[in-house]
Amino acid sequence: MMKEETADFELTFFERLVKSNPNFVDALIPLAEAYTRKGKYEEGLKIDKKLARLKKQDPTVHYNLACSLALVGEKEDALSALERAIKLGYRDFDHMRKDSDLKVLREDPRFKLLISKNQ
Repeated sequence: MMKEETADFELTFFERLVKSNPNFVDALIPLAEAYTRKGKYEEGLKIDKKLARLKKQDPTVHYNLACSLALVGEKEDALSALERAIKLGYRDFDHMRKDSDLKVLREDPRFKLLISKNQ
């Protein structure tokens, strides 16, 4: 199966699982990732917001929310979600600096300060 077909299959598969069980976290996480890979950032953001409500204390969920917010240009909310992820224990600062999803934040002094004060 080609990469595009695999992504389409994943989307269909996880959408069906979520349709029958809307709070199925183990299907919501890969569904959000699949939407993002397909460039469907708004759909991914919607799922990431739901995950953040379902898993309020999960640092990775909040990091992914920050990425989705950054991808749709919501810098303020992205920085807030990133700060929450760090407060909850997200510590992969090297990844944060390189993550293309966060590109829109990289030159923001608040992004640099957030990383430097928490490392």
